[in-house]
Amino acid sequence: MDADAKKTALRMIPYGIYVMTADDHKGNVGAATVNWVTQGSFAPPLVVVGVKADSGAHTVVKGTGKFALNMLGKDQKGLAFTFFKPAKVEDGKLSGQAFHAGANGCPILDDAIAAVECSVRQIVELGDHHIVVAEVTEAYVMKPPAGRADAAVLEMKDLGDTVYYGG
Repeated sequence: MDADAKKTALRMIPYGIYVMTADDHKGNVGAATVNWVTQGSFAPPLVVVGVKADSGAHTVVKGTGKFALNMLGKDQKGLAFTFFKPAKVEDGKLSGQAFHAGANGCPILDDAIAAVECSVRQIVELGDHHIVVAEVTEAYVMKPPAGRADAAVLEMKDLGDTVYYGG
């Protein structure tokens, strides 16, 4: 396989930008910017998320079986970059960001435009990212979109011409 062709072709898949958060309530909070996300089913409502297998977020999600997926708006590039590195809770903030606990106890970022809480149904452990299949158990819209809901979400291409993931 031509490695350059593979990389270019796979980068043609559009990716939204989200922050996955989880809390085991034992002092371990995981948060990570994720972009391999899709809805997998209407009934029950399922989301599918690719999570880096060696990340802190993966460890907490796997241990607790729950997480929140925070949707970022087009103007939230800085927030996406914040969670490219390991998260920490200091002074009541998650990596400097205000948050509150959702119904499942996972952090909901106050500045996110929307969020869903999820309960893990299965983790497929293949490759350097594991595939988490989870049922949506709660949903919040903090900033209703003016137009199409899918047009409101920050996308990988919005982060600049030198930022890529995948391929």
